Amino acid sequence: MNNEKAIDALNSLVEINNDRIEGYETAVNETEDQDLKSLFSELKATSLHCRSELSTEVRNLGGTPTEGTRNDGKLYRIWMDIKSALTGKDRKAILNSCEYGEDKAVEAYQDVMTNRTDVLSADQQGIVSMQYTKIKEGHDRVRALRDAASNS
Repeated sequence: MNNEKAIDALNSLVEINNDRIEGYETAVNETEDQDLKSLFSELKATSLHCRSELSTEVRNLGGTPTEGTRNDGKLYRIWMDIKSALTGKDRKAILNSCEYGEDKAVEAYQDVMTNRTDVLSADQQGIVSMQYTKIKEGHDRVRALRDAASNS
């Protein structure tokens, strides 16, 4: 097993969780709706937990967990800030932006699970798979709320 490739794969997920954490910090501040504040805080907590698990694995492989975010994550947060300012904290717009971020998180996990499992140990694959389930559940909750906001 190539530790460098495993570290890279795991750090790509650390990075997407960093994006998700920052994105949900922004989202909590952009909404007045208590149910969304609660959901976004919960999703942020999930990513904090995922990041911690992944960072431990990176360190166990002799690597350093990435502290940054993806460039498209930064662009996403800037876009979300501008959009929320323009839409006046509109629930549907905030949920649309959050679902975009959730799509990126799901895609990152799917990429590692599809294209990079050969560089991860069975234990690491298990961690990634369990985290993917949690990330996908968050994605589906955001999408359901977005769809409900679209229909109201």
